[in-house]
Amino acid sequence: MTTPDPSDREDSMSALKPLLDRFMELIIFESGLSEKTLRAYAADVERYLAHLAEQGIEGGDDIVREDIVDHLIALRREGLSSRSMARHLSAIRRFHRFLADEKLATKDASSGLDSPRLLRPLPHVLSRVEIEALLASPDTTTWEGVRDAAILEVFYSCGLRISELAQLPIRNLSLEESSVRVRGKGRKERLVPLGVRSIDRIAAWLAQRNAGEVRDDRLFVSKRGRRMSRTGVWKVVKHYARGAGISQNVTPHMLRHSFATHLVDNGADLRAVQEMLGHADITTTQIYTHVSAERLQQAHKNFHPRS
Repeated sequence: MTTPDPSDREDSMSALKPLLDRFMELIIFESGLSEKTLRAYAADVERYLAHLAEQGIEGGDDIVREDIVDHLIALRREGLSSRSMARHLSAIRRFHRFLADEKLATKDASSGLDSPRLLRPLPHVLSRVEIEALLASPDTTTWEGVRDAAILEVFYSCGLRISELAQLPIRNLSLEESSVRVRGKGRKERLVPLGVRSIDRIAAWLAQRNAGEVRDDRLFVSKRGRRMSRTGVWKVVKHYARGAGISQNVTPHMLRHSFATHLVDNGADLRAVQEMLGHADITTTQIYTHVSAERLQQAHKNFHPRS
């Protein structure tokens, strides 16, 4: 493996290097940081600017938040510790404040970044084989099996949070229009499409539900006709994951991650996935592009004869 030449990095970021020089001059004389910290900041910002240069960025106003997120996720995938990641983010934020203060950029592209989210591990997802095994697990000749099959299908087909599914009123469901209206975080509502399989599962469940005594307006209820708790829904997922022989610790949120990842794998527009998930910020949804890239790399490594 060829070791990258440091001069190559300098050449690639020639247009951005004056910004680094001015930034370092400022913090050397004004920050009171130790020499060790200054060296770390210089190395971190230089690495960041090299990443920007590779994307064809030549000035402060060309940088957007997504560029920062891309860089940080790339660093995490290289195996950097949380401590090193936090230092990188601190250096990048300081650099962007400098650009804004010195009028080298009209805005601070790092403003509002959710740093704890960026430092989390990539989300775990189920493979399509595991998903199919999970969805096929309920015994649909029983009352609970019909209900649970619908729960699992809605989780995976709609990417709902556990609280959203447990609290979903039946009036928000429209099988005729193949959609469900979901109230998410901040009481914001969104419309999520229903696929053919989820419609079939829900229709079968509604027939069972309406034949019994129902004491709640939620879509999914217990055998006593009362709303299901979050814990009750969580137990449904756990039970069938064990029955399907899935070794991972499967959670309802993992089905949400799988929903988003499989959409991105198949070429779905990221903005559409953002809308379906109810994310306020596209950078939150962007994590799934990196999950998919990692999966592609792993597939290449596992199956390509010259990998």
